[in-house]
Amino acid sequence: MDSAASFINHFNLAVFLLFITLYAYQIVYMFISFKAKKKLRSESGRDPGRLHKFAVTIAARNEELVIGQLIQSIKNQNYPGELIDIFVVADNCTDYTARAAREAGAVVRERFSKNRIGKGYALNYIFQAIEKDYASNQYDAYLVFDADNLLDENYAARMNDVFNEGYRVITSYRNSKNFDQNWISSGYALWFMHEAEYLNLPRIFTNNSCAVSGTGFLVDADLIKENGGWIHHLLTEDIEFSVSQVIKGDKIGYCRDAVFYDEQPVTFKQSWTQRLRWAKGFYQVFGRYGKNLFRSIFKGKQNKFSCYDLAMTIFPALLLSFLSIVVNGSFFLAGIFEFMEAEETMKATMTAMFQSLGWMYGILFILGFLTTLTEWKEIHCPGWKKVAYTVTFPLFMLTYVPIAAAALFKDVQWKPIAHTVVKSVDDVR
Repeated sequence: MDSAASFINHFNLAVFLLFITLYAYQIVYMFISFKAKKKLRSESGRDPGRLHKFAVTIAARNEELVIGQLIQSIKNQNYPGELIDIFVVADNCTDYTARAAREAGAVVRERFSKNRIGKGYALNYIFQAIEKDYASNQYDAYLVFDADNLLDENYAARMNDVFNEGYRVITSYRNSKNFDQNWISSGYALWFMHEAEYLNLPRIFTNNSCAVSGTGFLVDADLIKENGGWIHHLLTEDIEFSVSQVIKGDKIGYCRDAVFYDEQPVTFKQSWTQRLRWAKGFYQVFGRYGKNLFRSIFKGKQNKFSCYDLAMTIFPALLLSFLSIVVNGSFFLAGIFEFMEAEETMKATMTAMFQSLGWMYGILFILGFLTTLTEWKEIHCPGWKKVAYTVTFPLFMLTYVPIAAAALFKDVQWKPIAHTVVKSVDDVR
């Protein structure tokens, strides 16, 4: 039994060291972020006098409750109104999304398809419609949002500044409309803030590429033309787009002063469905682009570290945690069936399992705590909730482990998430 206990301890240590080896750079990123926060200020780009013309694109499916607030926040921008046009694709809608968007002042196209389902197809549809019917407007870039988003009044101006620095793709600071609803919505919100300030900020500060995360990003109109439209249709079209562009040599920028607010799921069923799609989509992207990413790490002429960074982003590392749980659980069950002779094996296995969970909880707590501390003023809810949700954040993140395992075997289809939080930017604040 001593050998079994020794094996469990060594196995868990090996898994832990592998995690540390693969993701140690993200610990370094956190220290870089502290330095970057002190140095970077709200500054305009290298050509602050140039104001670009933007086409705002919104893919919406049954979003009649919230789309009006997004369009109003776009109209409230501290940016010349004649340089922003708003386009909505009402995608397979069965409600009054199209009517609500038109009444709010957007140009609306309705799309219906039983076979081509998903945001990627909707984006391609609206990009093609703009190119066909509004080519004379000569847009410099597209701003891409989901219908449940809200924009800070300086969003367009700040994105314009960074666009003047030469980036062809730019992501922004993702805040949340409903941080304070429960442990699920706050879990999402804290992670997106962490992603913005502790991944994308140090990436841009060290001249590496960021990654697009779902919504709230800018893409150069010429890039869309070069690609022949929006050609990314895996379950996570955002990370597919990011990986594809970085392999080609593009560096994705980050504008921390362009703030938008996103609505997060509040039930575990909604969250499971959404994150199951994300996990499956990451597997799809890894299967399609993983080989080229790893090749670019060693043989590419540029973006080598960015390729490694994105490879680790889509690498199915959570399966290592699941494997660890399976191995530890198997030894524990074996100990039960061997009765009294297995007492030491069971004790060692239980100790190892609790130690592993403790380490994971502790690391995730530190991530959530630091993010809460540095982004305190950006989190719009009572102070006691901010503290409480720092404690529940690791639990939210640990639920990714069974989700990642289920996604490996389950056939996952794109499904819409209902959005019902009707707020203005002032309401959120």
